[in-house]
Amino acid sequence: MKIWNTTSDFILLGLFNHTGAHLFLFVMVLTIAFSSLVGNALMIFLIHQDARLHKPMYFLLSQLSLMDMMLVSTIVPKMAANYLTGNKSISPAGCGLQIFFFITLGGAECFILAAMSYDRYVAICHPLRYPILMSWQLCLTTTVGSWFLGAADGLMQAAASLSFPFCDAHEINHFFCEAPTLVHLACVDTVVFEYVMYICCVLMLPVPFSLILISYSLILAAVLERHSREACKKAFATCSSQLCVVGLFYGPATFIYMRLKSYNSANNDKVVSAFYTIFTPLLNPIIYSLRNSEVNGALRKCMGQCAALNHD
Repeated sequence: MKIWNTTSDFILLGLFNHTGAHLFLFVMVLTIAFSSLVGNALMIFLIHQDARLHKPMYFLLSQLSLMDMMLVSTIVPKMAANYLTGNKSISPAGCGLQIFFFITLGGAECFILAAMSYDRYVAICHPLRYPILMSWQLCLTTTVGSWFLGAADGLMQAAASLSFPFCDAHEINHFFCEAPTLVHLACVDTVVFEYVMYICCVLMLPVPFSLILISYSLILAAVLERHSREACKKAFATCSSQLCVVGLFYGPATFIYMRLKSYNSANNDKVVSAFYTIFTPLLNPIIYSLRNSEVNGALRKCMGQCAALNHD
């Protein structure tokens, strides 16, 4: 079998064909991506501008919004350019950068979601000790650690994925460079790397997810013990929002990355990847804004100020 020159470009087959139905889906994806950027940018702006939102919980939420904005910006522009121009090539360097940023942002988001669940556990179960157990120092340390661990994993997977010799089939049946799909094209044994990647995914997915489940289980137990309808309502409103975000992110990500030697269902993988790289970032600000009175208050205040400026 002929080994393909790794200095040549990869070919991304993309998500859509040039048909009427797929053109409609493409426009819809662009609309969703743009809405996601606007929604998350608005969330960051509100958190930065409103002093009432200067709390660890909302700082972590702003980091989540920043990660979602960067994720959409990493994937969608290249996908759109390839579809509109018909040039589906991507350089090895560009492919490596996509893998690096995608893994970095995905891994960091896993830890940020775990930190947010811990924040809610402390706020609901130990409200008097909240300034100590969830101090700004701990919040900032957790945030930096999340970015660092995500970047370390992203750098490792990007470098390792591009280090393999590739065979004649240099076409990637995907709309962006994703490590499992790229490794599947290698014409050498990649079992060792796949197991290393699997271990990294265990650290990035099931471990934080287990911490999230423990936090919300403790919250549920504590709330039920209080026998207060108002406390239960407030706790469930807050926690259900975060559980929705967790489920929307961890479910598809686990489907893609927690499988060994099962990368052959390319069409299914593309749809699942599109869900958590394009659709989920739009849902995050919607879920948090609709179910959070403080965010809604900040939005109304901002709109009131804008209306007053226009009136003047």
